[in-house]
Parts: sequence; C-alpha cells; structure tokens
Amino acid sequence: MTTDTDGGSTDPALTIDELAARAGTTVRTVRFYGTKGLLPPPVIGPRRVGHYGRDHLARLALIEELQHQGMTLAAIERYLRQLPPGLSHHDLAIHRAVVASWAPDTEVTVTAAELRRRAGRPLDTEDVERLVAMDAVRPDGDGYRIDPGLLRLAVQLLDVPLSEKAILAARTVLTEHARAAARELSLLFRAEVAERTEADVKSLSSHMQPLVVQALLTAFQRSLSAEVHQWLGGSGAVSADGS
Repeated sequence: MTTDTDGGSTDPALTIDELAARAGTTVRTVRFYGTKGLLPPPVIGPRRVGHYGRDHLARLALIEELQHQGMTLAAIERYLRQLPPGLSHHDLAIHRAVVASWAPDTEVTVTAAELRRRAGRPLDTEDVERLVAMDAVRPDGDGYRIDPGLLRLAVQLLDVPLSEKAILAARTVLTEHARAAARELSLLFRAEVAERTEADVKSLSSHMQPLVVQALLTAFQRSLSAEVHQWLGGSGAVSADGS
C-alpha cells in the first residue's frame, strides 16, 4: 500500500504489523518506542488505522544501530532528542551511517532465514542473487557471509533501477576515492600526533573517525547535489541542501 507525499513521490503506508516486519522487530517494540517518543506518531487513515512510512523505518534502523553500539535506552533517547526536527529518511540514513562508522568492520555468517530478517523485507531468490552479484552477500556453506552495514545499503539498492554492473562500478569508484582520502588524511594526522603517546593517538583516532565520516558525507552530499543540478541544466530541481 502506498500514499502520495510531497512532490507526488510514493511513501509506503505500512500498518504497524508491516512496519515491524520490515524493520525486523516486534509490534510490541514499535509501540513501546512510540510511547517513549522515539518514533513519531503514525498518520491516522480510514477506520482509524495508523500508517507508517520511510521515516519510521529509517528511525527504527537508527535505533537498532545505536543499540549495536551498546547505547542504553536512556542514551538513545538523549541522542534522538538532539536531532534537528523534521529529518527525512535520507537524513536519518546519514546519521545511521555515521553511527555505524564508530564500530569496527565485522562480518558474520547467517542462515537464509536470518538474512531475510536482517534485510527487513521479503527477499525472493532473485533478490538474493542480486545481493550476491553486488558482492554484498557471499554464500558460505548453507548460510551467507555478510557485513551488516553493507547489507542494509545493498537491500536499499534493490529498489534502484540500476544494473549490478553499474552498482559494482559505482562501488569501485567510491572505494578508490575513499581509500585515497583516508590515505591523505592519515598522513595529515600522523604529522599532528608524531610526538604523542600511543594512548593519545588511539584516543584521537576514536574521536576523529565519526567526525571525519560526517565531514565526508556532508562534502559528498553537496558535491553530488551540485553535479545533479548541473546535469539537469540548472533547472532548480535540486536545492543547495540536496533536497
């Protein structure tokens, strides 16, 4: 079920059961988050049925990521209260990406059922094959080897009308430029901490990583917005902030 939102775009109008299934959680948890103010209220439709959309899904994904970082419910409440009001699902996805950058790279082996649960949406055989083709999922015996953060991104790409070839090419471009930026930044920071103790270097690294990721995301957003604006011939379809 979908409903028209700003600009004629479609936003999934999910019932609370559908939202919980897509987010890989329970209806009870969704209701609990609502009572705590962690989720905005649903849009009330016909027959007084509450409908949820992308923003609710993105906020649940952010909460899950914060929990993965070991944050308590009280800490998550404080974090969400500090967010600017009116954030879109794209904005929330960026916050989740920054939070995920705090954690070390991790890969886990999951069953087919767990893969579908983590995806937060139904996956048919073709979807799984596309995830494998994107190198986001790797068959491992009777299960699959995944990077949880990469999986969430790849699942979103299933709805993007791009070929696996184009997605892999884009991934190569991003990886190469990210490595180059990381190399240059590493050299810069090494010069700053050359005379400091190992403990100081580790502390600086833990503090700088999320800040650097946020800076890279912001710079990339603005650069991509400018490129799209130029591509569309300066029609004004894309605003300065990327909306």
